[in-house]
Amino acid sequence: MRGRLLSYQRLPRLAWTLWCLIMLLFVALHALRLWDGFATMSSAAEIIWAGVLIPAAVPAYATVGAVVASRLPGNRVGWLCLALAAVVAIQLVSLEYVIRAFVVTPGTLPAGVLAAWIGTVSSSVLLLPFMLMLLFFPDGSLPSRRWRFVVWTVVAINGLNMLSAVIGPDLGESVDRKIPNPTAIEGLEGVAGMMADAVFVAGPILILASVASLFVRRRRAGGNQRQQLKWLAYAGAIIVSALLGGVASAYFFGGQSRLLFVALSVGIAGITIGIPIAMGVAMLRHRLYDIDIVINKTLVYGPLSATLALTYLVGVAGSQYVFRVLTGQERLPQLAIVASTLVIAALFNPLRRRIQDLIDRRFYRKKYDAAETLAAFTSRLRDETDMEMLEEDLVSVVRDTLDPARVSLWLPRPGHGEDNSRGEQR
Repeated sequence: MRGRLLSYQRLPRLAWTLWCLIMLLFVALHALRLWDGFATMSSAAEIIWAGVLIPAAVPAYATVGAVVASRLPGNRVGWLCLALAAVVAIQLVSLEYVIRAFVVTPGTLPAGVLAAWIGTVSSSVLLLPFMLMLLFFPDGSLPSRRWRFVVWTVVAINGLNMLSAVIGPDLGESVDRKIPNPTAIEGLEGVAGMMADAVFVAGPILILASVASLFVRRRRAGGNQRQQLKWLAYAGAIIVSALLGGVASAYFFGGQSRLLFVALSVGIAGITIGIPIAMGVAMLRHRLYDIDIVINKTLVYGPLSATLALTYLVGVAGSQYVFRVLTGQERLPQLAIVASTLVIAALFNPLRRRIQDLIDRRFYRKKYDAAETLAAFTSRLRDETDMEMLEEDLVSVVRDTLDPARVSLWLPRPGHGEDNSRGEQR
């Protein structure tokens, strides 16, 4: 028993040791990239996505994992965050090493084939810790025993994918060239291909099953766990909305639109930074119940910003069209732009109140009904003089807004020192 306690006390130190090792890999990644001069990144989008946002997953997941694992050593989610950060770091460092060894300056670095092998094998199990995180979030246990089958299937499919990478014929497809696999088994190329096809079919199904476990858990959750799931659901909603916005912008404006770039950037940032932050806040329960305020403000200011931006664009475009028709000039005067800005400023507060009222009525009905009830009571309070009616109204308002088990009202009896209890019990 004492030995088990000592080993349990060493887990926080182990978590921060793993964090240090992962951050060393992160530093090595950027050292290699500076050495290569970002040779394979030819556009600003590639530099931002592959050079900044995707590598940001390493410190984000590693830090959240270390904090959670050090404070809640028995919770699997913290350790899975560390595992995901480690796999991503190994895969990215291996890829940069391979780029240096085979593309930038071929033959200058040793063990290029080994780095390609490590990168290929690590990328084959990249989704394993992520899917397990979703299955075990937030308390480190499964929604029920029936989900053990899903866990073992996830492990088996990822193991199959890793085995196909180990015995497959080629490595390094990510650097636009095929590198012979030193562990390939001749005669099993077809088997490796069949394994890869099975993973290709089963992988998306298992990802959907992992996401579905969160909905199953939410149906049975209550109190704090429901709020924890809301944080992750909020991050997921931002990611899905950004990706759908990217698809829509690509369809309407083409693949080179700025909206597509912004949408994909938000989606990648949500996956690499937003999800670990949401998990960390949820599991450490720091300002846990603020998620309702965050969701409310997002539902209000998202449509508000879109409406004001659309109004501004339509106002400027319409003014420019009218000005061009009337004067024949293409350049819109500054006065029209200033006028459009003033219109937007005037519309801000009325439009915000209307959207807030709509959101409260649609998504926060209980809060909206309570506010309406209190407003109606305040209006009656100014005009009502009958104390008996006011007592009944006050008890009714408290019952409708707070829904207590018992409502009682104490008022002093005129001319007596004792209190008179009037009220209602439900």
